[in-house]
Order: sequence, then C-alpha cells, then structure tokens
Amino acid sequence: MIPYQKFTLDNGLEVLVHEDHTTKMAVLNLLYKVGSRNENPGKTGLAHYFEHLMFGGSKHVPVFDAALEKVGGECNAFTNTDITNYYISLPAVNLETAFWLESDRMLHLNLSPKTIETQRKVVIEEFKQRYLNQPYGNAFHLVRDLAFDTHPYQWPTIGRDIDDIENYQSQDVEEFYFTHYRPDNAVMVVAGDVTLEQVKHLSKKWFGDIPSGNMPKKSIPKELPQISKKSKTVMEEVPTDALYKVYHVPGRLESGYLEADLITDILGFGRSSFLEHRLVKNSDLFATVSGYVLGNVDPGLMVFTGKMEKGRTAEEAEKLLDETIAEFIDQPIPEPVLQKVKNQAEAMKTYETVQLLNRAMSLAYYAHLGNPDLYQTEYVKKTAISGERISEAAKAFLREENATVLYYKSNT
Repeated sequence: MIPYQKFTLDNGLEVLVHEDHTTKMAVLNLLYKVGSRNENPGKTGLAHYFEHLMFGGSKHVPVFDAALEKVGGECNAFTNTDITNYYISLPAVNLETAFWLESDRMLHLNLSPKTIETQRKVVIEEFKQRYLNQPYGNAFHLVRDLAFDTHPYQWPTIGRDIDDIENYQSQDVEEFYFTHYRPDNAVMVVAGDVTLEQVKHLSKKWFGDIPSGNMPKKSIPKELPQISKKSKTVMEEVPTDALYKVYHVPGRLESGYLEADLITDILGFGRSSFLEHRLVKNSDLFATVSGYVLGNVDPGLMVFTGKMEKGRTAEEAEKLLDETIAEFIDQPIPEPVLQKVKNQAEAMKTYETVQLLNRAMSLAYYAHLGNPDLYQTEYVKKTAISGERISEAAKAFLREENATVLYYKSNT
C-alpha cells in the first residue's frame, strides 16, 4: 500500500499527497483523463499531439524546460489510449515552481499558429520515423484497424494517418484543449518531502481559480463482440515474416481482466516462459515471441507476436502457436508455474515502489480508474486467482472466432 491523503478543489481537481521525508526531492505528477480513445475519426492523434504542445510554452512560461532547469528539475510525459501523464521531479525546496509551471499551461497554453505548426511538424516527423520508415513499424496500425470495428482503439496513439495530423485546424486544437485539459478532468499527485498543508496551500494558490470544464465530452462507441476470425496478409520489405495474433479481452476493471493478464504472464513473460520454451528454444520457426495484454480501460486485446526464422512463414508459425495454446488450455496449470508468476508480480510491485516517481504515477493512474486503493486491491485479487480460473478464462478468450491475425510477410 502506498500511503496518501486526498482532497478535491472546488473546480474538481483531485489532489493526492504522498509524504516521504526520507528524500529531499519532490514529484508533481499531473494526469489528464484523455487519450486516443477520446478522439474522433479524421482527427486522430490529437491526444499525443497535445503532449508535444504542452511543452511549447504558455502565457507566463515561454520556454517550459528552461524554467524548470533553473531550479534543478526535470520533466517528461507520455500518452496512451486512455490517459496523458505529465511529471516533474525537482528538489522539494523548489516545489512551487512545479505548481506554477503546470497551472500556467493548464490555464494559458500557447496555441499560437506558430506553435501549432512547429509541433505539427515534430509529430509528423515522429510518425514517419517510428511507424512508416521502421521495419514492422506499421504493424499495430494494421492490427488495431482490423481488430476493432467501432471503438477508437482501432487507431494507435500517434494517430491513424499523417493526413489527420496535417489537417488539424486551430478550432480542433482549441476545442480539444478546452474540453479535456480542465482541472475536473485531471488527477494531481504530489509526492516526496512535502506536507499535506503545504500542498493544499499551493494547490489552491495556483490551481484554485482555474475554471472547470463546461464543454461536453463525446460518448465513446462500444465494440460489439467478435463472432468470426479476422485475418490480413501484407507484403513488406522486412528481413523475415512476423506474426501478430490478438484476442479480445475485458477492460481493466472488468471481470476476467486479471485472469487474462495471468494467462500472458504464464505464456509469454520472460525467457523461461511457456511460449519461449516451446516456440523459440525447441523449434526452428520462431526467432522471438512474446505475449501480453494491453491493459486498456475499455475492453482491449491480448497480444501474441513473434518474428520468424529466415525462410519460415507466418502461417507455419501460427499453426505451431495454436497447437501450443491448445496444449496450454487442455492441461492443468502446474502449481509451481502459477506460484512463479505470482512471485514475479510481487517482485515487480516491490520494484515499482522503490522510486518516488513510480509511486506518484501509480497513485495517479489508479485514482483515474476510480480509487487509488485499487493499486493494492488489484494485486491482492490477482495473486488469489486459482489455476482453474485461469484455465477457464483461457478457454473463453483464446477462441478462433475471437481472434484477429496479421501475417506480416517478407517479400525480400
């Protein structure tokens, strides 16, 4: 359990305080409840684009990084399908600088045409380098688009197409900002050598007068259950074939999610995993293999992916993967195997709490899910799941009619 205290400002900003006086550092983590799931077709990638815009300066802070570096701080951010998260680490004596910087860009972000165009070029270049000009770089664009028919998870965080990014209008940018970058759509965690009263004072001083949002958020379409297998073949100039096979699974807070997470922990986590042993070490088909769940808030995907050895095909690889999964489903899970993955979960949880920043991020994330205590209760529930329940979930999820497959073929 990560100890915390909590209060909410009149404008809706939820604030959590985690005191740790063993350090002289402080962290301000500001999570906005907006990701690519909050975008619309034709205007995809806006959430990630805003991650860049937020470092483009604000009314009283023309150069965000420079102002922070003067007080010995550092910052970064990330965007995914569900959230955008900004964090600052700095000496605790300079904590107020972090409040000033974050409040100014929440209220007065620079949305000038020059800033909009500058960051647009940066994001387009990132799109090209990471997704278009990298081997296999567009694979998850194709997988998502095939697996989802209606839900916004059908496009990656970077956006569906460069055209979407090129065609953002200033009105689109302003509407996104004033809809989602509001105090009542955010969770702020302040951690380190701080006190509750200090954080209350600074929160009211710097964020208290920022108005809450008044623009309605659009509803997110639900994905209907998949009733038949989907597949697609692409030919690209890549060294070897690759296989991407995914299955629909419940969302983060839904029944069955933790079982799905344990399935991939057993099958695909680490060098001693079931898939690694069967598909890589004891076959000449797979060069690499992995399995994981995406962990989305809404129903998402369980992913199995691997690259083939030279001259072997993705279709051959799928056949062996299917045989291995069928064997896993049909056999009871040995207790030592189950205990091993639960021990790994405990070790990971312990590791995550070592760093102050990780504790702040975890509190923010679970608060956004509805309750910071979920950080502990989710772990307790996960480690109490039996092998029988995992096997039942595997039978329910790992069905061909629930599968989507991308055969990424080498034409070299």
